[in-house]
Amino acid sequence: MLPDKYLNAMKSLLKDEYDDYLACFDSPQIHSLRVNTSKISVDRFKEIFPYNLEQVPWCKDGFYFDDLSISKHPYYYAGLYYLQEASAMLPAEVLPIEEGDIVLDACAAPGGKSLKLLDKLNNTGLLVSNDISISRANALLRNIERAGFSNYYVIAKDIIELEEYFPKYFDKILLDAPCSGEGMFRKDKALIESWKERDSEYFSPIQRRLIQACINMLKDGGKLVYSTCTFDVREDEEIIQYALDNNSNIKLLPIEKYDGFKDANDGYGVKLFPHRIKGEGHYVCLLQKDGNSHKCESRVTAKTDISFINELNKRFYDGIFEKINDYIYFLKPINTKGIRVLRSGLLLGKETKYGFEPSQQLAMNLKINEYNNVLNLKSSDNLVEKYLKGETIETNSNLNGMVLVCVDDCPLGFAKAKNGVLKNKIDKGWIKRWD
Repeated sequence: MLPDKYLNAMKSLLKDEYDDYLACFDSPQIHSLRVNTSKISVDRFKEIFPYNLEQVPWCKDGFYFDDLSISKHPYYYAGLYYLQEASAMLPAEVLPIEEGDIVLDACAAPGGKSLKLLDKLNNTGLLVSNDISISRANALLRNIERAGFSNYYVIAKDIIELEEYFPKYFDKILLDAPCSGEGMFRKDKALIESWKERDSEYFSPIQRRLIQACINMLKDGGKLVYSTCTFDVREDEEIIQYALDNNSNIKLLPIEKYDGFKDANDGYGVKLFPHRIKGEGHYVCLLQKDGNSHKCESRVTAKTDISFINELNKRFYDGIFEKINDYIYFLKPINTKGIRVLRSGLLLGKETKYGFEPSQQLAMNLKINEYNNVLNLKSSDNLVEKYLKGETIETNSNLNGMVLVCVDDCPLGFAKAKNGVLKNKIDKGWIKRWD
């Protein structure tokens, strides 16, 4: 049951649209995904994906779907797509990322927005993906690893504290701020009970501190997206007004409008309502700091003495190889002293007494043509299911050594082969649950 206080506020906000808004709560829930174009083109994905898809208007790689079995398809485990609510695709879409940018996703979990930002970086620059919650940050890390990126840090730090480490450091920042969650009431009824306990009066002071911290971390000329999944002006337009009032060097930038988008009050961004669009509720605003920033991006090839890495048909750019407790990472060094770091770059594998053991993360980062010893299966092959379950698989091949197991040209993980029998090397935490 929606609280009377909330209903009265929405009646005042929506006026003659109020009845349409209430009616949308009786509509079926909408599901959507975003294609990981770092692994596969949209056209190719649509060609091989065995489900009906409908384009999300404001996201060229976003699609609606109806069949919930999509979440169990092998392509999901290959990192070819991520399940993301359609309106939540907009903030990262709006932030104008350029190759070589240093980017902060300030409140990043579960990771959908980080994946889009990394996609737009195109293996250049760096994304610092942060969430204050360790458990949420771990889930965020898993999603980034599955997607196969290397140019990122996952950290867990209060944004208010983070600004002292990175003053005027980032070219772009996305702040999807914690909020009262009104835009998700239709999707998640539990948020209604949470709202009764902590409405906008609780969140707005937090949001003011967060946006100011992000402005302080933004370079001159840098751009910031502020977003929430709520409708309350105290959490949306008034937060932007606070930022403008307290920072004379900040200005608003326009956002491209699509059918159903509604201008926020005073032109402060856009609002998405579930009765106007095919999706849930969101607020998005784009800001820029005055001035100009200079970006110097190197493309130096990193080198290592690890033979396994050197034998790959792959080159690693804009970073270094670093060994930490026998684990080998490829990363772009930044100062993280005093910050809880869950992952700095790509975990390549581990040096053991038996030699180098490549990681699940490396497998997900590779393209099929970057490794010479490959078992490429069709998605319909029952060996795919066996592999994703962590089982040993038998083939009619003469494969030996470390094998990259793929599905329709897309890596799933490694296996150790002897005469065509493949001992599964998929990370236990990645094993697919089929029940």
